[in-house]
Amino acid sequence: MAKIGMLNEGALHAALKEDYLGKTGLAEVPFGGFVADVVRDGVIYEVQTSSFSGLGRKMLALADLSPVVLVHPIPQSKHLVRVQDTETGEFTRRRSPKRGAIVHILRELVYLPDMLKHPNFAVEVVLTEEEEVQTFDPKARRGRGGWRRKERHLLNVLERYRVQSAQELWAFVGDELPDEFTTAHLAASMGQPKALAQQLAYCLRHLGAVEVCGKTGNALNYRRLI
Repeated sequence: MAKIGMLNEGALHAALKEDYLGKTGLAEVPFGGFVADVVRDGVIYEVQTSSFSGLGRKMLALADLSPVVLVHPIPQSKHLVRVQDTETGEFTRRRSPKRGAIVHILRELVYLPDMLKHPNFAVEVVLTEEEEVQTFDPKARRGRGGWRRKERHLLNVLERYRVQSAQELWAFVGDELPDEFTTAHLAASMGQPKALAQQLAYCLRHLGAVEVCGKTGNALNYRRLI
C-alpha cells in the first residue's frame, strides 16, 4: 500500500523524501497553511524535482516560520529505459549522452533569487545517477510520435551542494574574471554557455553581489560588490 502523501508522487521524489526523512524525520507536516515534505531536527526539507516556477510564495511562507532547505536533483548520468511494448514489457536500455552538473541549478534559481537573501532559506543540489522510463506517444510532435518521460528513478546520490548566499554562486566562477566584466567574461570563466552566465548575473544582481557599471556595445558591464 502506498504511504500517505506518496500517492501522487513520482518515484524520484518519493526516494529523495525517504532519504531526507532518515530515522527521525516526519513526512507531510502541515506548516503555515502548506504541507512540508519532511521536517527533521527543526528543518523543513522540500523536494522539488521539476521547475522552481511558482514556488516563491510557499518558500517565503515556510522560511518565515522555520529553516527551509529546497532539495533539487540534477542527473549527472542517466539511463534511458524505453518501453517498446506496454503489454509484454519489452524495453531497451541505454545511457544518455547528456550530463548534468551542479552549476545547472542556475536554470531554476532565476525563479526565486531573492529567497537566497532570507536567513532561513537554502537550496540543496543533489547530483544523481538516475533511470528515466519513457513510453512512446503517437500523438506527440504534432502527430509524428515521440518518446515521453513517464517516470524517474533514483539509482545513486553522487554529491550534494548547498546554496544559501552569493558566495556559493561565486564558486561557479574562476579566478581570471576582470574587475569589470560582461556575461561573455563570466561564461568563459565558468566554462559554461552564455545562457548560464546570464542566469548567474541575474541572480547576483538580485542578491546585491554585482552592480551594473556601464556597457560594452549592447552588453552590460558588471562590477563585483561582494
